[in-house]
Amino acid sequence: MISVKHVSKIYKSHVRQNNFLKDIFFRTFKEYGAVKDISFEISQSELIGFIGPNGAGKTSTLKMLAGILYPSSGSLSVLGFTPFDKKREFLKQIAFIMGQRNQLIWDLPAKDSFELQRAVYEIPHKEYIKTLANLLSILDCAPLADKPVKILSLGERMKMELIAGLLHRPKLVFLDEPTIGLDIFSQEAIRTFIKEYQHTYKATVILTSHYLEDVKKLAKRLIIIHKGTIVYDGSLKNITEQYSTEKSIKITLDEKVSEKKINLIGKPLSYIFPQVIYSVKRSEIPEKIKIISSLLPFSDLTVEDASIEEVIKTFFEENNKLKVKN
Repeated sequence: MISVKHVSKIYKSHVRQNNFLKDIFFRTFKEYGAVKDISFEISQSELIGFIGPNGAGKTSTLKMLAGILYPSSGSLSVLGFTPFDKKREFLKQIAFIMGQRNQLIWDLPAKDSFELQRAVYEIPHKEYIKTLANLLSILDCAPLADKPVKILSLGERMKMELIAGLLHRPKLVFLDEPTIGLDIFSQEAIRTFIKEYQHTYKATVILTSHYLEDVKKLAKRLIIIHKGTIVYDGSLKNITEQYSTEKSIKITLDEKVSEKKINLIGKPLSYIFPQVIYSVKRSEIPEKIKIISSLLPFSDLTVEDASIEEVIKTFFEENNKLKVKN
C-alpha cells in the first residue's frame, strides 16, 4: 500500500547578511534536512505507530505521504499513486486528521459540516447515512452532532473532527496527535474508536502521538524517526522486550502489612495500602512471586511491562550514537 524509497526533504532558509542590497539581489541560503534518505513499506490494514522527538521529521513525512509536501529526492508510492500528483482518485481514499487543527464550521452544528464533507467527497446519500450512523454509534455521541461546534468541549469536538474526516471511508488514515489536550476518558474513547474504525473498514492507519500510551494500545509495529532518519522499524513487542529489563509486580493486599515484612521481598517502588508495587528483573519474577505468595496476604497480583515511555527513553539512552538503518 505504501512504498517509500530513499526519500529526503530539504528546506532552505534565507541567511541575512546585514546588507540591504545583498539581501535583495544576492541572497544566500542555508539548507537543512527535515527527512534524510528514509525507506520503509506499509501493508494494507496495518496500524503503525510513527514516533520521535519534536522536530524529528514525523509531520514532514506524513505530509509527503499525503501529497501536501513534495520530496526533495527519492520516490513515494501510496495506494498506487504518486501523492503529489493529487489525483481525485487518490485524495478520495485518504484522510489527514490533526488534533491541533479544526475543520468544522465553528458556529454551526457538526452535522452541517458532515453534509459539506458528503458533497465534497461525493458520497452517495444512502452510504453517507449508514456510515454516519455507524461512526456516531461507535463513539456513542449522536446528540453532539446537533449542537453548535463552539459549545462542545475539546474531547467532544475531537470526536466530531474524527467523524468528519472519516465519513468517506478512507483506506488510508494519517492521525497526527489525535488525543492531544484530552482527558484520560476522552483519550480512551478516541483510541477505542480508532481501533474499531480500522477493524470495521480494514483501513491502514499511521499514528503519530507524543502520548505514547496511544501507540502502546493501538499499534503492533513501531517506526521511530530521529533527526530525520529512521532508527527503528519493528514490532512494539520486540523493542519492549529488548529495552525493558524489568517488570512491575502490582499487589493488592487483603490486610495491612508492616514495612519490615514488605521489605523482606525487596524495596518496593511504592506501598500505599492496599497496593504494593515492586520493580523486578525479568529473570527473577518467578522466584519473587513464590516469595510474595508465601509472605503476603493478597487478593490480586499482576505483572506488567515497563511503561512505553520508559522503554523509548531507554532505547535512546542506550543508543546515543544511534546506528542508523540504511
